[in-house]
Amino acid sequence: MRAARQASVKPQQWTVRRRSCAASSSPAVLPAPVVAAARRTVASTPLRAITAESAEETSPLPQPPPLFADDDGEARLASYVPVYVMLPLEVVTTENELDDAAALRAQLRRLRAAGVDGVMVDVWWGIVEGGGPSRYEWRAYRELFGVVQAEGLKLQAIMSFHACGGNVGDAVAIPIPRWVREVGDADPDVFYTSPSGARNRECLSIGVDDLPLFRGRTAVQVYADFMRSFRENMAGFLDSGLIVDIEVGLGPAGELRYPSYAETQGWVFPGIGQFQCYDKYLAADFKAAATEAGHPEWELPRDAGEVNDTPEDTGFFAAEGGTYLTEQGRFFLTWYSSRLLQHGDKILDEANKAFLGCKVKLAAKVSGIHWWYRHPSHAAELAAGYYNLAGARDGYGPIARVLARHDGALLNFTCAEMRDTEQPAEAMSSPEELVRQALSAGWREGIEVACENALSRYDRAGYNQMLLNARPNGVGKAGEPPPRRVAAVTYLRLSEELLAGNNFRIFRTFVRKMHADLDYCADPARYGRPIRPLERSAPEIPMERLLEATAPAPAFPFDAETDMSVGGGLAEAIDWVIGKFEWLFG
Repeated sequence: MRAARQASVKPQQWTVRRRSCAASSSPAVLPAPVVAAARRTVASTPLRAITAESAEETSPLPQPPPLFADDDGEARLASYVPVYVMLPLEVVTTENELDDAAALRAQLRRLRAAGVDGVMVDVWWGIVEGGGPSRYEWRAYRELFGVVQAEGLKLQAIMSFHACGGNVGDAVAIPIPRWVREVGDADPDVFYTSPSGARNRECLSIGVDDLPLFRGRTAVQVYADFMRSFRENMAGFLDSGLIVDIEVGLGPAGELRYPSYAETQGWVFPGIGQFQCYDKYLAADFKAAATEAGHPEWELPRDAGEVNDTPEDTGFFAAEGGTYLTEQGRFFLTWYSSRLLQHGDKILDEANKAFLGCKVKLAAKVSGIHWWYRHPSHAAELAAGYYNLAGARDGYGPIARVLARHDGALLNFTCAEMRDTEQPAEAMSSPEELVRQALSAGWREGIEVACENALSRYDRAGYNQMLLNARPNGVGKAGEPPPRRVAAVTYLRLSEELLAGNNFRIFRTFVRKMHADLDYCADPARYGRPIRPLERSAPEIPMERLLEATAPAPAFPFDAETDMSVGGGLAEAIDWVIGKFEWLFG
């Protein structure tokens, strides 16, 4: 969120990317031509000094000619999409120090020269409150924010209430606070639990949200106190307008979901994953709900298979006669997904209170689980808590409705760079349809949506797909705003590879096209996103009204291709030639 966040891409291998520990985990497969264009993916490289030539580069790189007359610029600002870049996971070290500030400044300066609007950073719970309960140390983050501000960039801050490490793309290990882990040592049921009893220590189970197990505080109170301390200690940066978004961590990788597909438990793409509700607290909650519904005999599913099964390997997800189609299966899935909605609602309400009056936008990350999307059961989504069935139930509408209550919190979705044709047929995947469905759910509820890539790709095809999803019906014509447009795009992730040679040239063009061929605009109000003081959340929405949003509705229409392309096959061939020259003579 989390959300999160990327993995090395190898030809003819299934591979997964994790948005990092605070981003989305969206596995993806790239065919050989795209792999060749993308070259290798770097999860997160150490911040080391870039070459003097790169650091001193200030002159703009050649840009394609503008598509519009200069006097049309102000009108075209309605099509401007700001671009943010995720900072490396270890930009603040586990010792709570800013890693190589001089190298970071040089890298940020290059991003700013490329027209980038801002950066995104994980604010790790395990680092800040690592010294003990309510003992917060913000020094390194204040230093980091000062560097970002000095380079003229905006900031998206992620409240990362989860661990980093053990998943693809997690280049460093940042556990949740030691004192919280000690609670888990004495009571392992505070962690999500699989059907076999395996514990996931990446984040706390939503079953303990309201239980005072953490030195007298509930999990919700712990998260709320952290966010209040952030506001108090970052007041100057909030007041200055540096921080524009607060993305609230709501689960593994910072995303609103269950940790159903964790590599630490042996998951490999495109396994369906497993339900994660077998800790004693969630199990008791389900039993109470079933009893209240008149079925005390109902138990948690035991026929949903192993983490790397296909849907047809199981009794629960089988297309014909699967348990998910029965009364008991529907009851379980409704309970499982509703508990996730309630969790997100509670934490966002606390975030709203913590940042009330600040000129920021709240945001939440939803994972792009695109594998098995074309199977009737949508098994991987169901296991993660997204009760989504094609033509029968929209799993993303209720999430958007929850976000709408919190002064229109932003829905951030992943896998925006993926195309269906890049996925293996065996995975029954459709990232394009999934992105359209999720973004449309947000637009229907009247909230802003944002998107990001799942893999650190450098090829033009990936950039063009992101441009299409950012403005699905193109740039507005005749001075009109586009029919639909995302509020922001966040690119995963800052690395020396992104800033190198041809990769950086293409990236600069991508930023320019996201900006609708306009120069950088420092005032979000001019492109239709004024940052106003956060207002109090609306009254809690009854579950019955939330579930009304599950009624299926068609996605809004998307064009087949973007009208602001960074180039196609010919341009990629030229890129290859340039890359060869740079390799030979660099």
